[in-house]
Amino acid sequence: MDSIEMKLLRQISDLEDNFVGAYNIRKDGEGIKKNITENVNIVTKQDASGIDIYVKENTKFEVIHIPVIITKSGLKDVVYNDFYIGKNANVAIIAGCGIHNDHNKDSEHNGIHRFFLQEGAKVKYIEKHYGEGNGTGKRILNPITEIELKKGATLEMDTIQIKGVDSTIRTTKALLENDTNLIITEKVMTHGIQTATTEFEVTLQGENSSTHVTSRSVATERSKQKFVSKVFGNTKCFAHVECDAIIKDVACVQAIPEIIANNVNANLIHEAAIGKIAGEQLIKLMTLGLSEKEAEETIINGFLK
Repeated sequence: MDSIEMKLLRQISDLEDNFVGAYNIRKDGEGIKKNITENVNIVTKQDASGIDIYVKENTKFEVIHIPVIITKSGLKDVVYNDFYIGKNANVAIIAGCGIHNDHNKDSEHNGIHRFFLQEGAKVKYIEKHYGEGNGTGKRILNPITEIELKKGATLEMDTIQIKGVDSTIRTTKALLENDTNLIITEKVMTHGIQTATTEFEVTLQGENSSTHVTSRSVATERSKQKFVSKVFGNTKCFAHVECDAIIKDVACVQAIPEIIANNVNANLIHEAAIGKIAGEQLIKLMTLGLSEKEAEETIINGFLK
């Protein structure tokens, strides 16, 4: 890979030239490098674009990388990845997409990921999105994530939009069985005329299932963000959804919560807060010698950490 491609790869994953462990690297719509291990098998789909990832039961602490990079302007890439995680496995999956676009045609990646976690399985899933380039063509990312958790399974999902993404619609749907836990943390920053929409739909079907969804975002200039969350509590369960946003300039942030309790023992909470950077925060940092711009950047970076 050339220097641009390696830069994209570094932005969205911790991979370097010395690839190790299980991985599948996708470039401009095609798989270019793949490796499997004793406990992790990666199979290229025959009936669609994408891969199936199989993790053996009782696998412990393996890391799986599945990054996507796009450098072709005008490419619309769609990939279907299915993850089958065996009983009591405990693994980390690092995904994400980086787009470099120096031309006038839009480049787009749509990743459809489905997770099937068996009893007692645990997964840490990290997905980073990044865009760059001097062209007028847009950098578009529309991930769809579907999750099924069997008894006692846990999925912790961190999604990060670093910068440079002109348009994104992120859709996540989850079905939780008994004693399961879904933790989702998203961080989004938009500027210019960028748009970002997040849609969460979680169904707490099993007893003692729980979810904690946290969205932290910063919208600046004329960008627009929309956060939609819907949680169904169908039994004894717990949910906490939190949306916090900082808004600057003439940006717009919209939060639309919906919690539906279909059982008297469902405990569902939603919190939302949208506002500008507090003046006292700026003053405090400026008294330490920072300029107003530096103080703002420090606050924003801390907020999105």
